[in-house]
Amino acid sequence: MAPSRAGAPRNGPVLVADLGPGGRLLPPAPQPRIVRSDAEWRALLTEEQYRITRGKGTERAFCGLFHARKEPGFYLCVGCGLPLFSSEAKFDSGTGWPSFFAPVFEGNVETAEDLSFGMIRTEILCARCGAHLGHVFPDGPPPTGLRYCLNSAALTFRPAPPEGAK
Repeated sequence: MAPSRAGAPRNGPVLVADLGPGGRLLPPAPQPRIVRSDAEWRALLTEEQYRITRGKGTERAFCGLFHARKEPGFYLCVGCGLPLFSSEAKFDSGTGWPSFFAPVFEGNVETAEDLSFGMIRTEILCARCGAHLGHVFPDGPPPTGLRYCLNSAALTFRPAPPEGAK
């Protein structure tokens, strides 16, 4: 599984890979964590986005905007815009949620043990703003064997830049 940094201080900088102006992934660099009040999150997010990313909710299977999306691009955190996953790592898991075998950069997601609903699962969170994204399971395809199972409401999509664009 992805390494857990859930115990890391939530107010210090985090090493993440962001997108540059041309839509290309930049090398990892330290960035400040994004911390907002509950009122600020409620003003920024829709009710469903808030319920999922701040309240650790889950959307129903096969209902999310991105579970069947196929075009090339990046899936970003709805709370802070950090690129989390690429369409190059997306696969159809048959679960009804967008599934990926690896993040764009391991440091862009954090993990935490989730004991809710009488299960032991590994929660995945945005490393920059702490948004709940979904869970990771050890039943994915090669090369990682992992399945990052995400809520569409926790994501936005940015199309890949056209070939040859700088």
